[in-house]
Amino acid sequence: MTTASPTLRIALVSLHTSPGAEPGSGDVGGMNVVVRNQAEALGAAGHEVEILTRRSSSDEPASLTLAPGVTLRFLDAGPAEPVTKGRNELYVDEFRDRLAELGPWDVVHSHHWFSGMAALPVARALGVPHLQSFHSIAAHDSTPLSHGERAESPGRIAGEERLARESDAVVAISHAEAETVTSRLGGSPDRVHVVLPGVDGELFHPAAAGRTAPGRPYVVVAGRLEPLKAPDLAMRAVAAVPAEVRPDLVIAGGASTEFAGYESELSALSDDLDLTVHFLGPRSRPGLAALLRDAALVLVPSHSETYGLIALEAAASGVPVIAAASGGLRESVVDGVTGIVLSQRDPQAWARAMTQVLADAGLRDRLSRASRSHALDHPWSRSAADLVGVYCGSLARQGSPCVAASA
Repeated sequence: MTTASPTLRIALVSLHTSPGAEPGSGDVGGMNVVVRNQAEALGAAGHEVEILTRRSSSDEPASLTLAPGVTLRFLDAGPAEPVTKGRNELYVDEFRDRLAELGPWDVVHSHHWFSGMAALPVARALGVPHLQSFHSIAAHDSTPLSHGERAESPGRIAGEERLARESDAVVAISHAEAETVTSRLGGSPDRVHVVLPGVDGELFHPAAAGRTAPGRPYVVVAGRLEPLKAPDLAMRAVAAVPAEVRPDLVIAGGASTEFAGYESELSALSDDLDLTVHFLGPRSRPGLAALLRDAALVLVPSHSETYGLIALEAAASGVPVIAAASGGLRESVVDGVTGIVLSQRDPQAWARAMTQVLADAGLRDRLSRASRSHALDHPWSRSAADLVGVYCGSLARQGSPCVAASA
């Protein structure tokens, strides 16, 4: 006998970036992975999910099916071409008008502040709950990078504050982000909920037992090329590892339009350090999984991360992580169990941590086994179920409890 579960019509709004695009380039990153995988898990659970994004190419269709129960719709707002991230603020009103032509939905869940500014009034007009996920929260220019990324357009900081106060619920991706929502944006603690992301344990899995990775040992940094991600720290740290045990450094990811020249800066730094760095560019999801499972270590030196999904993907691959003690990385990496979390940003400290793990096969094996076990506790189905709990709670507060599907 199966247990009845709520069936919902869910709008997931992602104005500035399509969850159907490959992560690692432009403005395509962890948020895209989270939205798509949560959507697919919601669809697999029987919900009807629509993902709404801005059309950025004339080749994009009106809609396409991503997975059973999941439709991706491209809405006309602004030019049908890629734009710098900050320009998306100019198209919020037009996107809102296109969004208002669609529906109905039981809940509207916005991802990033652009989406929320467009979708909040639409949800109000429909009389349904509006939920907001930020994925990153802007910091003032006068603050250090550890406080978060800079606002890419004028309305962001005020917009995020409004959305934190006026949305029916805020869905944070980590406890660290939840604390920022309440302390910096003024969100009410009783309306801020943490829904941790998941990982695909079938796609991201350890290398076959007894298999030796081809070539020299390497460590991986994966993500968009921008100063916030601090690939320069990883480069300086690898350069400081003793030459006889120094691994190769592989950087997987591309630069967004705002940081188009950053890879050239990193290349110049590699020359200054006399360090060979393999810049691979963006990887497909299967390509990233293959890259991770053969890695000796994954480095996540970011100044700020709301969660650090790459750390969970590395864990699923059985690869230890060395991460900065910034934001949600203290949650995605279990210090001393799945990797090492460093509060120092000194390259020498990072080099010592790398050398410790690389030189101790027993330690590396313990971290690897614990990493895989930790990751398997975080399937996307669990993340989606937690999300449905937040949706149903918001509906109940409006006097519209979730409708149970037939068993």
